[in-house]
This record gives sequence, C-alpha cells and structure tokens, in this order.
Amino acid sequence: MEDIRSVLSQFNPKKKRSEDLQKATLGPVKLASSSEIPDVFFDVILQKFKLNRHEITLLMFLYRQVWCRPNLYKSHGIGPLNSYSELCVNLGITSEELGTYLRVLENYGFIETVRSGQYFVRKFFTEELDQQYGQNYDEFF
Repeated sequence: MEDIRSVLSQFNPKKKRSEDLQKATLGPVKLASSSEIPDVFFDVILQKFKLNRHEITLLMFLYRQVWCRPNLYKSHGIGPLNSYSELCVNLGITSEELGTYLRVLENYGFIETVRSGQYFVRKFFTEELDQQYGQNYDEFF
C-alpha cells in the first residue's frame, strides 16, 4: 500500500499558497460605483432646505436604496425593509439621532414611513417637484 503523502504529492494544488496569502492580506478589490441623483437635489433641495450633514446622508442612503439599486417596489417609490440598528451602524449615528433625522425628512415631505424601517422616498424629493417633472407612482396602498 502506498503512503498517502506520495499519492497526494502527485496532484498539483489549484492555487499556490503565496497567491492565497496575498489575497488574504490585500482583501477583495472593490470597484467604485455611482448613483444617479437628480440635479434638482443640488440646485433646489440643498438651497431651499437647510439640511445638516446627517440628514443629507440619511436621505441619500434611502434614495439610493429605492431608486439606484435593484428594488422590487421601485415603481411605487418604496424601499426595502431596514433594521434601525444596521442603519445606525452604517450611518455612524445613535438610534435617537436616527429618529430625529427621520422625522425631519418626513416633515419636509421627502420620505414617508410605510412601516417601521420601510420608507416611501420621492423621486424628485417633494410633491411639487414630482408633479413638475411628471413623476407619478403606481398605487400601492
């Protein structure tokens, strides 16, 4: 009977050990991505509404979930269900701050709560701008 090491030594490994070590230290290469944000956000919304950095970050996070990523309810303007704790970690804020920023965005009419963690986000940010640019949503409710 042959020694198991001699049998295994006949087979070449699929990857060299040094390549595996190099990949582990460098990590996966992430490609830059981009999102289409309407110019009206920069021209009107940022000028008319005095949003702070965290409110802008939260609005852009929710906007990209609904309008810039694959989304089953895109035609309705509704995003996927979010966990508050994951939102806080992703945005680097506390849960109290998250609640405050969500209320501010709702008061401006940029978003509406469908249910806890799921939001309707307007394509052109306000009802007036949606009407001006001909944006209508499939009836969901």
